[in-house]
Amino acid sequence: MATTVQPPPSTKTTSERDNRPASQEPPGGQSARAPEKSRTAKAPRERLLSLDVFRGLTIAGMLLVNDPGTWSAIYPPLEHAAWNGWTPTDLIFPFFLFIVGVTTHLSLTSRRVRGDDDAAIRRQIIRRGLLIFLIGFLINGSPFFTWGQVDGIADPTFLQRVVDRLYHWRIMGVLQRIGLAYMVGALLTQNRTVKRQIITIGVLLFGYWAVMTLIPVPDSGVMGYLTLNDGPRTMAAWWDRFFLDWSRFGLGNHTWVNSLTWDPEGILSTLPAIATAMLGNLAGQWIGTKRPLVDRLNGLFGAGALGMMVGLVWNWVFAINKSIWTSSYVVFTAGMACVSLATIMWLVDVNGLKRWTKPFVIYGMNPMVAFAGSALVARFIYSVIYVNYQSKSVPLETAIYQVAFASWLSPVNASLAFAITFVLMFYALLYVLYRKQIFFKV
Repeated sequence: MATTVQPPPSTKTTSERDNRPASQEPPGGQSARAPEKSRTAKAPRERLLSLDVFRGLTIAGMLLVNDPGTWSAIYPPLEHAAWNGWTPTDLIFPFFLFIVGVTTHLSLTSRRVRGDDDAAIRRQIIRRGLLIFLIGFLINGSPFFTWGQVDGIADPTFLQRVVDRLYHWRIMGVLQRIGLAYMVGALLTQNRTVKRQIITIGVLLFGYWAVMTLIPVPDSGVMGYLTLNDGPRTMAAWWDRFFLDWSRFGLGNHTWVNSLTWDPEGILSTLPAIATAMLGNLAGQWIGTKRPLVDRLNGLFGAGALGMMVGLVWNWVFAINKSIWTSSYVVFTAGMACVSLATIMWLVDVNGLKRWTKPFVIYGMNPMVAFAGSALVARFIYSVIYVNYQSKSVPLETAIYQVAFASWLSPVNASLAFAITFVLMFYALLYVLYRKQIFFKV
């Protein structure tokens, strides 16, 4: 991970600095400012503040829904759908993958303009994708020892705690899926015509649909279509156990700890997530054309409406479902992302309504700090650090929630207030980094 430290230029106003060109960003952060000589030699690039705003909204939303005061009291829109269907929360992850795809195209286009050849770009894509995966993998393992009870050992040593952690270290996760979807999606779109990209997306989505529905699940022999409402019995769950559950080798289970039988960011269901990133890449190609901005907005609105309609129709036979990232979910959420992004572009870049955007721009400039940092903080305060509260040993988060929020608010409002405070705490950190022009990028 690189750190870019940029002193604020004295020749630009604050508002001008807030509108840095999002078209030059890598998916994990803001690219460094081009040298003065390069900027004077070329025509200025289009400045689309809306891309930073869209990404920042998505990151802030991700923190809000991931960090409630208590999971037992949450407003319904801030919860995931129980299985089939969707809530606003179920839009956040695909929206982030979509904007990764958009900025990937614009960033790699800038690299080609600077003279990078295809081999250099491929190396950059692979390096960045693997690094994002590695960061997510290390977050999953932190603090690299089992902090609670160790099965079968009454008083484990520290070494035994480390070994037990290795046996239960989850391999996949949100950042891992982002890294894989970014890397594979970018490689599949490199030097490909739009027609070939659409065909590739179609193969991924229809192929996933066929595998999930038309093939018997190996361990049960039941046709996949009949298992779609039972998470542990689906074809995706079977592949997760095959690749991630190493218990048959005596090496532990590395799936999601809340299920142990399947993983919501698992192996097979990552394939349609690649299509989500590729659809974002297609949107980036459209946004990067020389057409008038209004025409590009109309195209996004039209494509978004079509995607939502197709996704809802597909839902009749392959239900919209985030947990197994169904093909209908991919198309529907990509349509929603197109409409949402176009709306923000219309408000911000066409009509100049920018006063409300500053907090989200700040979130959008350092997404890796926001996501990775919040995940680590949450891991420690929710699970690792325990304190004495009312004569009981409880997680630090529980004590803070009870004292600062639950003592005077109803459960759902207290839970929401804790989540908002968490979001604002990270906003304060990101604001300091923004003021010092420090941006972490992968």
